[in-house]
Amino acid sequence: MAQLLFMVVLLGGAWLLYRRFVSDAEKLAAKSRAAEKEQETGAIGTLVKDPETGEYRVRREGE
Repeated sequence: MAQLLFMVVLLGGAWLLYRRFVSDAEKLAAKSRAAEKEQETGAIGTLVKDPETGEYRVRREGE
């Protein structure tokens, strides 16, 4: 029984690590695509609309 519990915990941990890896890879790919698109168009930055004020601003690094 202890071996089964150990395997369940091990597989659960592996699954969580896998999902985190995939999530990080998707974020990096999206960031790379955005940078590539900015470079193709010659843009200095991407504008995003602030939902609170309605003003446009340059997208920050973490967004």
